[in-house]
Order: sequence, then structure tokens, then C-alpha cells
Amino acid sequence: MTALHLASVDDLSKLMPLVGAFHAEYGLDLSEDHRERALTPLLEGSPYGAVWIIGPTRAPIGYVIISFGWSVEFGGMDGFLDEIYIRPGVRGRGIATEVMETLPKTLADSGLRALHLEVDRTDEKVMSLYRRQGFAPRDRYTLMTRLF
Repeated sequence: MTALHLASVDDLSKLMPLVGAFHAEYGLDLSEDHRERALTPLLEGSPYGAVWIIGPTRAPIGYVIISFGWSVEFGGMDGFLDEIYIRPGVRGRGIATEVMETLPKTLADSGLRALHLEVDRTDEKVMSLYRRQGFAPRDRYTLMTRLF
């Protein structure tokens, strides 16, 4: 079973290259400074989200970030799977599946009522992974964003 470790500020230097690789892979043009400013509060224990290291803490093979919110519709705390990344060299071994089976159970035990995610509609492989884990599109709804 793949280990999951709640990350702390001490893990920032190990996470930064992984987060940078994820952003490069998905064409997100964000600076190192931007990434560090976004990660640090979560690693310091912000109630708005958390970061987990996937694999050994000395040499992580990936990470997952969950942001927390509150939903009247879902009856309490909900979460948004903000990012999940597995190093390309170890993909295809079921690691993401393990993470997607383990982490939601842990979060549900902590009171999470729903977990949301955003996925590229054209990426059938990833869509299939999430469907197998019980995620389903909400056909009446579209994620919309306003930047500040």
C-alpha cells in the first residue's frame, strides 16, 4: 500500500519540484514564488486545506492537495481535490487509485460530506479513474470562476 503523509512546512523543498512538474505538465504558468505562497499556509496548518505526500517523505513520488469548504446542500464540510500528481515514472501502477480509495475514507471519518474535483472532459483515462472511485458529473452544473 502506498503511504500518505500529511505534509508540513518541513516538506516544502520536496514538494516544490513536484508541484512545478504538475504545473508544467498542465500548462499552468505560475512562478516559484506564487507556488510557495500558495502552499505555505496549507503546510502551516491552515483550516482551508491540506497537502499529503504520496510515498516516502524522503523521496516523494507525488502529492495531493485538498481544499475545504462548507456546503448547506451537502450538509457540512466539503472538499475540492485541487491537485493530485504522481511522478510519470511510477504512473500506471495503481498509486492514484490507492490514494483515491484511502484519502476520501480518512476525510469522511473527519466529517467531510462531499469531495469535488475538476477534470478535463477529453481525458477519458482520468475520467475513468474518477468514475471508478464514485465521482460522477453533475450535469446541471458547470464550474465557474471569478478571479480577484
